[in-house]
Amino acid sequence: MTATADFIPLQLCVLTVSDTRTLEQDSSGDYLVQALTDAGHRLAERALLPDDRYRLRAIVSKWIADEAVDGILVTGGTGFTGRDSTPEALLPLLDKQMPGFGELFRSVSFDEIGTSTLQSRAFAGLANATFVFALPGSTSACRTAWEKIIQAQLDSRTRPCNLATLRPRLKEH
Repeated sequence: MTATADFIPLQLCVLTVSDTRTLEQDSSGDYLVQALTDAGHRLAERALLPDDRYRLRAIVSKWIADEAVDGILVTGGTGFTGRDSTPEALLPLLDKQMPGFGELFRSVSFDEIGTSTLQSRAFAGLANATFVFALPGSTSACRTAWEKIIQAQLDSRTRPCNLATLRPRLKEH
């Protein structure tokens, strides 16, 4: 694979999963939107939904089916409480899981929050050539995931390899 020296802007969606927040109170979603646009990517769509696995599946399925969407950043619903259902809602939609993301996120988070990181069920994967990242709901966790993992992997200039330059090959058979 030959990586490009040019930046390739991606079209990304942001979904906040929360039973208690509104868009006006959504600091995690606000952070992700600002971070992705600051990095040169484009916000394709943003939404906030309660922790309802069927509504989550519906909107993420819509975005996955949209050829113009390159990736989806989901914040919230990855914990262990009774209402946290993001993994149960979205894992069935993935064509391929990216186990290294969750492992790396928890490893990086350990330096910040210690053993509390074991409560995170953050994950990532691929669905219909669309990257899906599911992050905890806290703004600091979103910052950690973006700044220490996702930003570099969605930047086509990252060496030795990155996810952005894989996009044209994701539907190969």
